[in-house]
Amino acid sequence: MTGAAHRLAALAETALGGPLPVRLRTWDGAEAGPADGPVVVVRSRRALRRLLWNPGELGLAQAYVTGDIDVEGDLAAGLRAMWSAARKRKLHAPRLSLTGRARAAGTAARLGAVGPPPAPPASQARLRGALHTKSRDRAAISHHYDLSNAFYRLLLDETMAYSCGYWAGEGPEFTAADAQRAKLELICRKLGLVPGARLLDIGCGWGSLTLCAAERHGVQVTAVTLAREQAAYVDEQVRSRGLADRVHVVCQDYRDITGGDYDAVATVEMGEHVGDAEYPAFTAALHRLVRPSGRVLVQQMSRGATAPGGGAFIEAYIAPDMHMRPLGETVGLLETAGLEVRSVESLREHYVRTVAAWHHTLAKRWSDFVALVGEETARVWRLYLVGGALAFEERRMGVDQILAVRPTAAGHSGVPATPRDWYPGLDRS
Repeated sequence: MTGAAHRLAALAETALGGPLPVRLRTWDGAEAGPADGPVVVVRSRRALRRLLWNPGELGLAQAYVTGDIDVEGDLAAGLRAMWSAARKRKLHAPRLSLTGRARAAGTAARLGAVGPPPAPPASQARLRGALHTKSRDRAAISHHYDLSNAFYRLLLDETMAYSCGYWAGEGPEFTAADAQRAKLELICRKLGLVPGARLLDIGCGWGSLTLCAAERHGVQVTAVTLAREQAAYVDEQVRSRGLADRVHVVCQDYRDITGGDYDAVATVEMGEHVGDAEYPAFTAALHRLVRPSGRVLVQQMSRGATAPGGGAFIEAYIAPDMHMRPLGETVGLLETAGLEVRSVESLREHYVRTVAAWHHTLAKRWSDFVALVGEETARVWRLYLVGGALAFEERRMGVDQILAVRPTAAGHSGVPATPRDWYPGLDRS
């Protein structure tokens, strides 16, 4: 058995420390691995060069988004089966000793996969400068959120909310858009918004919370984003809905926000972009910007210490410089800043359904996405959404709403004794 698949399977088993959890099919038609495993198709020798120069998650991601490697059939089912088999067989992340690397290089040479590393795919982020400078943060945000408003209009529902929804209802009549509206209403209720209140929306995205607060609750909103495409979209929505007297849109870094004394501050899935070393200053800014007895709501993803940035693929293709921490660390940093945490609500299972809805749209309108952004970027998003849904499903990632308050000097919080007014009727929002 001298086919490419058999040679690669032997290498992979050495790197993984156990039996191969997938079936390999290579460009020469050879196959190796368990007959009932997900089929991974290695379409070209270029895939080997990518893996030789970038072993592990990044090399696999590069090979997948370029089409050098594919998974036959349903990608989600394939990845789920791979990870399940890896856990059962107690396989570790791919790693090779110096001897193993020499053997891998020799195998690649015999298979005709020699040469310099292939150029990184065009969709891979290329950031410059020191970590979390304002210019680099702007470039990191632009890489993901300035892909184009047309792309996000195609992917998202009519709310244009790009964050975890709140599935307050069941059945096919309760849609992804309903889940987003329920989430927005829940945030407004937790923040205690009333007509005339002042809300600061940090990382406002395409304005879903800003517009909900202004339209439904009569709130004065300052909406802040670093992404120019987002700012332009929110500005257009504000004008078309006649909300110019209630909403002020600012395209700037959160570190440049001046003033304060807001009745409420919200930051929905923006804190992941702040950075580990910078997060204490971020929480201090939240405390400074809200008035005494004002409320702060942070909706934020979490992850364990083994991959605080989300992993090599996420950092290279989706959210460069992202940093996620365990929930308890975030709560501790908010408290250290002087905020009192009053409520924490996990939305992990809600994100499984939210991301699944986005992936359904991507699959259903695949040809439209390819026509708009090209197949490589479409494949990036397919891998991102499928992998993200599984990460939430398997509890490798979480997402939570954290409600905090800045108490007065006398200790008054202004928060009702019970949350009984937060949830009624959300399934009809």
